[in-house]
Amino acid sequence: MTNKFDYIIVGGGIVGLSIAYKLALKKSDKSILIIEKENKLATHQTGNNSGVIHSGIYYTPGSLKAKNCFNGRLQLIDFAKEHNISHEMCGKLIAAFDHSELDTLDRIYENGIKNGLKDITILSSEESKKYEPFVDCIKSIFVPYAGIIDYKEVVEVLFKEFLKINKKNTVLKSTKVISLSENKEQKIINTNNGTYKTAYTIFACGLQADELAKSDNIDLDVQIVGFRGDYYNVVNKGLKKVKGLIYPVPNIDLPFLGVHLTKMHDGKVEAGPNAVFSFKKEGYSRTSFSMSDSMRAFSFKGLWILFFGYWKIGLAEYIRAFSKKRFLKSLQRLVPNLKMEDITIGKSGVRAQALDKKGNLIDDFLIKKTNNSLHIINAPSPAATASLAIADEVVSKIIIQE
Repeated sequence: MTNKFDYIIVGGGIVGLSIAYKLALKKSDKSILIIEKENKLATHQTGNNSGVIHSGIYYTPGSLKAKNCFNGRLQLIDFAKEHNISHEMCGKLIAAFDHSELDTLDRIYENGIKNGLKDITILSSEESKKYEPFVDCIKSIFVPYAGIIDYKEVVEVLFKEFLKINKKNTVLKSTKVISLSENKEQKIINTNNGTYKTAYTIFACGLQADELAKSDNIDLDVQIVGFRGDYYNVVNKGLKKVKGLIYPVPNIDLPFLGVHLTKMHDGKVEAGPNAVFSFKKEGYSRTSFSMSDSMRAFSFKGLWILFFGYWKIGLAEYIRAFSKKRFLKSLQRLVPNLKMEDITIGKSGVRAQALDKKGNLIDDFLIKKTNNSLHIINAPSPAATASLAIADEVVSKIIIQE
């Protein structure tokens, strides 16, 4: 196999595969290599999220998240229909259970209208029960634009379509980038599986985005912090108590949506996730720990500022992570008659979230460029929903630069 490619993409999650697919469509005569350090694609955020097709209701109008989520959702649904990918637009209920939440609920509704979601509806308590009979809220928003999908299946289809476009296109798994260098306008990528050269490199590395950017001599004022999200599986009689997606009114000062109930593409129901600091970037159990990841995180001033600003919320989240009783209590706010026997411990995922030196969680997608590379630094939720639109943005930036 040749070690020279027109483009190299580092990262085999849904964003990396979407970029590869869209770039291959635009540049069908060019060779593209995808490098993935794991032995399977979609191993990290893509394969461990809640599988929700997001509507874009929460995001700041005009932001990259808002624009790309709206556009990406439409593209994702069309792509799923074209390739028979398991999905369902079941809709979502954002429910308020306390009068103190009503102002925020109204703000979310207005935000959704600004973001082009014309068919969202504010419902009374009784009207809400038409969609979710076991929810006992005082008011809600029904969002018909939300749904569920199998993102791993999306990646598999993107992978197959990408390879079809050009026989020179290649995917290397179990290949980890060791170092980066440049020589005569070529990027040289040294890996555990050989050295590869290219005129242009795109990095879509999720949890490792900041480390790869630093290796590429990009001066970052942010750091990627991992937030683990734990899930429970809803089982037994609990399965009959959830028809679609049930969300609480979120804390709009944080980029997390709160513990929610999600009907999955295969008919199962998941509860979660919470959001706790992860002591290991790629740690998928409640006790995962990495000394090097922890030391790197704790050496960043912004993390301490975040901790001091939200220590009460953080402590409550961490206690809940180890208490089924507390987790159930959060779920019972959404569906009061859920029982202890209705939930069992499920998977965990880790969200890659950029944090700045002042302790602010970066609330939008963040992309950095050099003369021969592009780095997607911050692409948390709704990146999976928005992936095909993010790919369009990336490809347009590359073509304009060329």
